[in-house]
Amino acid sequence: MYFSRLTLRADADPRKLVGFNGYREHQALWNLFENDPDTDRDFLFRRDDQRGQPTYYMVSVRTPADRDGLWYIESKDYAPQLKEGQSLAFSLRANPVITRTDAEGRSKRNDLVMDIKTQSGWQKSSPADRPLLAELIQQAGEQWLKSRQEKIGVLIDTLLADGYRRHQSYKRSQKNPIRYSTLDLQGTLTVTDCEKLRAALLHGIGAAKAFGCGLLLVRRA
Repeated sequence: MYFSRLTLRADADPRKLVGFNGYREHQALWNLFENDPDTDRDFLFRRDDQRGQPTYYMVSVRTPADRDGLWYIESKDYAPQLKEGQSLAFSLRANPVITRTDAEGRSKRNDLVMDIKTQSGWQKSSPADRPLLAELIQQAGEQWLKSRQEKIGVLIDTLLADGYRRHQSYKRSQKNPIRYSTLDLQGTLTVTDCEKLRAALLHGIGAAKAFGCGLLLVRRA
């Protein structure tokens, strides 16, 4: 596995990426790898804008290579060394969803922040009686990640949820947009199962990985 940081080349035309929606962005990142129609997506990524320019962090099975003259790429081998009981700081951009069953018995994924609003009657309450939106976002982040902590081999010690955004992305062959939400989570955790956490670091957490969600970044606390 490889961990990479990608930034735009100083001599690249920034118009080739500015304004990309989530789907087109994903296609541009696919171009960093040899085209193999039989290969499923084998990378995770996250975009962070710094000084108005996108920086991408990526974990991938294959080494990314600049084929379009756009990127400056820094890559290194990625083999996380973990110990049970170890304390780590973490950062994660997540797609917070919850599965609900409708009146006809069909399962549907709902945006968790909007779901909490609906279940609590937030929208029907007077503004004076409503909790702050920031409180709902924090509640959603805690509910979503803490429900997964055993599965990914950690104990969440501290958690801050913010940066909630709703997105829509258009695919050329589709008339209707793809809609999804993102939530930025950061804090500290304790490692309880090294193998489970290693799997989460290499393969991601949750849905919408094609749109830059699920890449768990950790460092020494």
